[in-house]
Amino acid sequence: MNHFKQLTILHSNDLHGDFLAEQVDNQLLGGVSMLSGYIQKVRAEEKNVLYTISGDMFRGSVIDSEYKGLSTIEMMNMLAPDVVTLGNHEVDYGMGHLLFLEKCARFPMINANLYLATNQIRLFKSHVILEIDGMKVMFIGIVTEEVLAQARQEQLIGSFIEVHDAVTEVGRICNAHHTEDIDATILLTHIGFEEDKVLASLLDPNWGIDMIIGGHTHTLLEKPCVVAGIPIVQAVTGTDQVGRFDILIDTATHSIHSYSWQLIPINEKHCPRDRALEALLSKYQEATNEKYGRYITRFADTYTHPTRNRETQLGKLFADILRDSLGLDIMLFASGSLRSPEMGPLVEYRDLIQMFPFHDEIIRVTVKGHQLKQMISYLYRPDALKGEHSEFYQYSQGIKVVVSLKEQRAIEISFEGDPIDDNRLFKVGLQGYHFRNISRFFGISEEEVKKNAPCKILATNAMDVLDEDLSQRELVVCPEDRRWIILEEENGF
Repeated sequence: MNHFKQLTILHSNDLHGDFLAEQVDNQLLGGVSMLSGYIQKVRAEEKNVLYTISGDMFRGSVIDSEYKGLSTIEMMNMLAPDVVTLGNHEVDYGMGHLLFLEKCARFPMINANLYLATNQIRLFKSHVILEIDGMKVMFIGIVTEEVLAQARQEQLIGSFIEVHDAVTEVGRICNAHHTEDIDATILLTHIGFEEDKVLASLLDPNWGIDMIIGGHTHTLLEKPCVVAGIPIVQAVTGTDQVGRFDILIDTATHSIHSYSWQLIPINEKHCPRDRALEALLSKYQEATNEKYGRYITRFADTYTHPTRNRETQLGKLFADILRDSLGLDIMLFASGSLRSPEMGPLVEYRDLIQMFPFHDEIIRVTVKGHQLKQMISYLYRPDALKGEHSEFYQYSQGIKVVVSLKEQRAIEISFEGDPIDDNRLFKVGLQGYHFRNISRFFGISEEEVKKNAPCKILATNAMDVLDEDLSQRELVVCPEDRRWIILEEENGF
């Protein structure tokens, strides 16, 4: 048995600046302090430990937003991951800033499919081979196609955005670098759980991919999903838990002999606190408290946004504010823009910016009625309803959409109680990111809508509009009308 060695891999994904612990059921849960404490504890208990992050370290907290990710990198340096792959939110502050943050990181950031479009030179190392106790473990980084959508303003940046292209790239890296003495090969991906399964099914077994550690869809798993013999895992989102692989490596055959996986809750029962990291976090908290502690308004209740693929209280509220403030007929507000499950009843600026940490402009597009129906119908195409390449929107007051999951389509689209006139012109608001990707998200081209009327930036910062509106109200009541109805759920199926 002397050629068998133990390897423990801890993994996180979609941390989104989730730095602080929360009080849940009379105990502390999550936060970088106890996450760090658990990682340090395992590193002390086990001989061979690696910690990985599968993308989206950034966005979601006022501390991250205030320091444009630099605070996050400093805290990640204290967590000391052995390797990190990029997620779509890593480019939120711009590609140039990301390259600066990479220089501040004391850990490798890998990605195989972002490159300079002019000469196809990669912007990051495609892979890293880590040596530990005589074992060699190879990690390859693959990111979601949404990075290209976000970076589309930067014309020099390109990406292999389709899964089939990513498969080809993985094969090229394995053919060039997967030598016989590699003991394990792991893909760190940020393409989503369903795409991970597709990816696994397309990989050539000769490339020797042993497992996929993913992110992006915040998927909760009880056990690994095995596709083509390749286990696929995620660790949900934030710091409330961490994934753990305990692996037995056969160094004679350079292969994984066996493994077990579990999702470990990060709580005070078994996770010591990292006091040094808490001191660093406290410094950032003190610096942001004055700026972000400003009182804005009071909600009549705690309002929620539990999921992006259903109508939510906060989604409707924000859509209505932007529509009314900017003189639109309809606001299509991106569900994924809202990053917290609830807000209120007291609302401070920190709550608002943690809920909506983006500063997109709002752009008015003018569409005919038949185009509006086409755009909304596109949101409920069969692959979108299955969670593939989907983006969902919260509707402002007046729009009503009835969706049939059985028929996999929108079966009714109306405005102010009436069928939509195909020739009527509608002034529709879109966030800048979604306007720039209107073809991908709505199935209609920018050129088509520009034929109706010029597109216009109505607000350079959507946050300013939300802040100003809410700050003028003493009590905010969430609208109760139904705008997005799932037929089968209404009938109890």
